[in-house]
Amino acid sequence: MIKTVHVSNVGRVRSVNEDSVWVGQLPQGYTLGIVADGMGGHQAGDTASRLAVETMTGDLSSLESGISPEGLKAALSDAILHANDVIYTEASKHEEFYNMGTTVVALLLSGESGYIGHIGDSRAYKVAGGEVVQLTEDHKLVYELYKRGQISLENMKVHPMRNAITRALGTDADVSVDLYPISLSPGEVLLLCSDGLSDLVSSEHIGQISGNRELPLEERADRLLQLALLAGGDDNITVALFELQDEVAGQSIKEWDS
Repeated sequence: MIKTVHVSNVGRVRSVNEDSVWVGQLPQGYTLGIVADGMGGHQAGDTASRLAVETMTGDLSSLESGISPEGLKAALSDAILHANDVIYTEASKHEEFYNMGTTVVALLLSGESGYIGHIGDSRAYKVAGGEVVQLTEDHKLVYELYKRGQISLENMKVHPMRNAITRALGTDADVSVDLYPISLSPGEVLLLCSDGLSDLVSSEHIGQISGNRELPLEERADRLLQLALLAGGDDNITVALFELQDEVAGQSIKEWDS
């Protein structure tokens, strides 16, 4: 059984939460998680992220059960590309939505394995035993400069163009989706988040808190949120956690409930 939780907060500076999130089990038994961080100003960013989540959940809720891994990968990619079309079309119809867009990081699992789809700088991490691995690569100008050796890791954090995104959902008619295979073992945690968390909380702290199995999953998500708020909370913050419960934990819960 995969346990899922999520939290989202407007932060300490913004007046509107332009993040949108959906986490849970689809009717066919698939596990789905989506975090989208909208951009384009008040209302436009909120609209873009909401359209992304609504379109994707609508598409994936109609999946047939028992599809192959390749079918799962194609379904996730198609849902993200459909969301791109919906947002781009909506922006072209309304002046107030001109050039709106959103990041997206999404997880689709059949049982314990599946795929992560990604566009932008929202992230996916895998945590095992307190060790954290970033699964996605940010589509940001500073990251491209870093990969080319033109700036250092330290420069990325203070570069004047550090917030410039090179790929987003809905800003162009065509976009490419990064897709990553993923599997989850007992005790491991997957984390999806907007940059309101990853820009303010270190990977080390993300790993320590997400992987702390002595805490309920809900409390781990809330602690990550509180850390981002304590660090300034200068952006919207969204956290989604997924943990494969082992049989011993499941039996303990059943005994407690009885």
